[in-house]
Formats: sequence, C-alpha cells, structure tokens
Amino acid sequence: MAFFDEKLLLNGETAKSIYAAIKDLPIIDYHCHLNELEIKNDKHFENVGELWLASDHYKWRAMRLCGVDEEYITGGKTFREKFLKYAEIMPKLIGNPLYYWTHMELAEIFGIHESLNSDTAESVWERANATLKNLGVKDLLAKFKVEYIATTDDPFSTLENHGEINGVKVRPTFRQDACFAKKVSKKALAERLDFFISRGCKIADHGFDDFENTENLEWLIEKCYEKGILLQLHFGTFRNVNSRAFETIGKDAGFDVFRDAISTDKLAKLLDKMNKKLGGLPKIVVYPLNDAYLRPLATISGAFENVLVGAAWWFNDTVSGIRRQLETVSEYAVLGTNLGMLTDSRSFSSYVRFDFYRRILASFIAEKVDNGEYDEKSAISLAKDLAYNNVKGVLGL
Repeated sequence: MAFFDEKLLLNGETAKSIYAAIKDLPIIDYHCHLNELEIKNDKHFENVGELWLASDHYKWRAMRLCGVDEEYITGGKTFREKFLKYAEIMPKLIGNPLYYWTHMELAEIFGIHESLNSDTAESVWERANATLKNLGVKDLLAKFKVEYIATTDDPFSTLENHGEINGVKVRPTFRQDACFAKKVSKKALAERLDFFISRGCKIADHGFDDFENTENLEWLIEKCYEKGILLQLHFGTFRNVNSRAFETIGKDAGFDVFRDAISTDKLAKLLDKMNKKLGGLPKIVVYPLNDAYLRPLATISGAFENVLVGAAWWFNDTVSGIRRQLETVSEYAVLGTNLGMLTDSRSFSSYVRFDFYRRILASFIAEKVDNGEYDEKSAISLAKDLAYNNVKGVLGL
C-alpha cells in the first residue's frame, strides 16, 4: 500500500468524488493565532526547523511525551538539532494528528513523499530547506488558497498590520479576556470594539474555564448582538497545570489540558437570560475543549436561534475527534449549517489541516451515500457548504 498517497483518509470512490469537489476550494480561517506582521512582511524562514518548531506547542507536547529533553524543545539547541529530534520521534506518533499533518506538509509544501524518521531526517532537512529559500509566507498562503484570516488580537492592538495583504483579507478578532482580568472599563472596551469593527473585524472571541461569573460575558454578548458580529466561545480549558514548567517556560507552551467538567446547564441559563433581555442572540459558536459535552451543547444549539457547535478544537482535531464532531452534530443538531474547519494555529504550514478535515468530511458523507442513507445528489453540495460556503455566508464575505 502506498504511503500517504492521494487516497489518504478517503474510504472509496464516492469519497474521492466528494473530495475532488472540495479540495481546491479557498480557505477561510476564522480563528487562528498567526502573526499579522509576519504576513505583512512576507516572512521567510531560515529553515524547516524554525517553520515547524519555533512556536508549535502541539509538536512540543509530543516531544515531551516521547522523553525529549527540553533543551531540544524550547531550549537553546539549534533548529537543526531540534528538527532531528522531532524526526526521531515521528515513528512513535501513529494515529496522532501530528503524524498526518507532518507528512502532509512534507508532501504539499516540499514535494517530499516519504516517511520522516531518524534515517531520512538529514535528507528531508536539506531538501525542505532548499525549497524554503524561495518560499515565504506570501507563497505559503497562495499555495493553500487562503482567502481570509482572522487573527486573535488584544483590544488595545493598533491593528496597523491588518488589511488586504497580497490578496488575503487579514482581519482582527476582538479578544478581551485579559482586559476583563485587568478590570479595564467597559466604556474603554466598547470604544475599542468600535475601532476593531472599523478595521474590518467581524468576530469577537472569549476564552474561559467555565460558566461561573458571567457578568463580562453578558456584556460581550450584548455588544455582539448590537454590532451584528459573530461571537466565539472557547471554554473548558485548565490552563498551565504544570506550575514549574509555567514558571520556567511560560504560557502557550503545551501545558494546558481540558477540564473534566463544565456546566452546560449554566450556559443554557445564560443564553436564556440574554435572549430574553435582548430579544434575540448574536450568532454564537461554542467550542468545548472536552468533547464529552458535544451532545448537550448540540441540543442547546437547537433551543436557541443563532447558536452553533464549533469545529473539533485543539485536542479534538484528530481523525476520530473530527468524525465524532461530525457525527454528534449531525445526530443531535444539524450538520448542514456547521461552519467547518479552522486552524487555531501559530504555524503558517498548518493549513494542511483544512485538507485533513476535507478528506475526513468527504469520507463521512460518502459512508452515508454508500450505505444508502443519504442521496448522492446532495452530497457534494453539503460538502461544499461545510468546507467553504457556510462560513463565507455567516461572515458576509
């Protein structure tokens, strides 16, 4: 059997046909952590080690799981040394999304179609770096047909680096969690939200642990309703559980986990309160980090207009995690209105995640068709909506 060939994750001829109809659609990345200045400056990377390992906590976490010393992860070793260590652990990552993404990036960006391991590492290093000499951020975004990028921004960011950049709409997302913690006035935040909207912002984002004190969230829901912008709620995250590592390495370094429990009852009560107060709700997308809560959230989405279950997020963007999200939303809510994939990434090579998702989506739909559970005529239209059309419509692009 061929290794990572064009049939990857496609379970038959129907899946191939559906995938062929969506694989080249543009990308709308409506939640990520990319650096807009690097987009504006068309950053070029010194080597594949920098591209892959400078800030990717997914890879850092995998390396720690395999016993790699921190010097090769966030420490002072060279990117070449770090890359070789990453290559060394790759055969251990069977089933891990990193195994898929890494080899898909090798194929799609560098034209390298072989397994990465300690034997091939030196050769891959040389060939990938040769390609990178003539490849910057502009080229990467063009290669993946990226049309729209919503970065994640502090309310007091100047936004001077956002705009139309080399054919890509780079727009800010209003992310005010830290400001609430610092007790910044609501008046100041409202003024900043207006400024963000004047610069093309269509999305606000709020990350939190659980639905305890909801005063700030209520204010944000009201503002999003008033301004007509999408609100994304990311919740159930247990931050920086390894305090010693946090003290020495810092945040966003791979030491966050998901909560064992969140109160979906409190979310339902919050939505009911705001729906009654405002006479409606803004479009709200909910992302539980612990996907054990997908079913209750899917049912809540059916009780309130404009509430949607988000993409398989963070720890859940695996083969089974994406399938579980598709299955749960289709069975307990409506899959056809879902907004599809996002990267939630700090890496410019991570756009292979859209191809990863589209392959899994094609196979999920194809199974229904092949089993006589879904009509073939609707399959391609549904796939196009989930891969591209729905989010484009919601954002009014």
